[in-house]
Formats: sequence, structure tokens, C-alpha cells
Amino acid sequence: MVVTTADRKGRILGAGRSMHTTSASLLERLREGRDAEAWAQFIRIYSPILYAWARKVGLRHDDAVDLTQDVFAVLVQKLPEFRYDTQQRFRGWLWTVTKHKWLERRRRPDLPLDAESRVEDARAPAATPPEFEEAEFRDHLIRSVVPSLRGNFHDTTWQAFWRQVVDGRPANEVAVELGLSLATVYKAKLRVLAHLHAELGDLFAD
Repeated sequence: MVVTTADRKGRILGAGRSMHTTSASLLERLREGRDAEAWAQFIRIYSPILYAWARKVGLRHDDAVDLTQDVFAVLVQKLPEFRYDTQQRFRGWLWTVTKHKWLERRRRPDLPLDAESRVEDARAPAATPPEFEEAEFRDHLIRSVVPSLRGNFHDTTWQAFWRQVVDGRPANEVAVELGLSLATVYKAKLRVLAHLHAELGDLFAD
């Protein structure tokens, strides 16, 4: 069986399991106060979702970017007061905020839609958010969010983790390349994985 890079990356974050696009721990950090790091993380995670929604309802690139920024401006005010209910979908609430901002912008006559978009869709936005594929979201986390946590580790520790888990290299080869003992390489991998799951683990269902 051939194991692809995508398969190896998926193992970091539990590919094959149902995903949540909500991090309860991150939302709690946002509620606690002005946590610049939490806001930066939130923007990295949710920007592609908001942008994808804007594109799927027919906005051109520049207007989709503007709508995404408009939604974040609203979230800065609303999230500190938001109470996360695990029985409700945060994504549904986020879509409601996005839809309202989009409808405000729809009242502007200078806001064009892509030629392929359907006018009836623009006039009657769906009650539920457009789908954001799990594989697409997981790939985004690997490309944009996981690397942002690299600064929490010594470079050698991160390299030991990345080469084993993402590149799929045998631990003994990584140990030789980095001049580390085999035990140290294994410990580095486990340490980074534990941190990733502490930061991002609640984005995925058990």
C-alpha cells in the first residue's frame, strides 16, 4: 500500500474521523480577554471558511476578501460575549453572521457577482452554511495553522517531528540526520504531537 504525503499529514490530526470546525478552547481564550495570539490563530483557522462561503454565494475575489474582513470586524465585538454550546454548531452561528453582512452588502448596487453565480441564490441565502470539505479544512490546518506553532519548539525538536510524521521518514534515519539519539527523536515526535492535540484536538471528534 502506497502512503501519500496527504495520508501522513492526515495522521497528525486524525484523518478519517469526523471534524468539528470549532475549537472550544480557542473560543474560551477569546472570551477571556484581549489575547492577540488567540485572535491570530482564530483568523488563520476561519479565514478560508469565510472566504469559501463568500465565493460560493457568488462574490468575486476582492469582494469575498472584503466580506471576510467585515465578518471579522463583527466577531471582534461579538465573540467575547459568545457562549459556546456543544449541542449547537458554531459554524451555523458564524454563517448567520456572514449571511447578515452579505445581505447588507447586497443592497449596494456596485457589488457584482461572478457570471456563473445564480441570482436566485444571491437573493435567498441558504439557512445552513455551504459545505466546507473536511479534507480541504484539514489540508488548510496542516499548511497554515500547524506551522504557526513551530515557534514553541527548538528547531531540532520540530525537525524530528516533521520528518517523521509529515515526511514519513524512519526514526532511525532522522536520528542520524539530526545527530540525535533514537529515544530523543521519539520523544520529540510525541512532545509536538501532544502540543498539537492540546491546541487543535477539539477541532476533531473522537
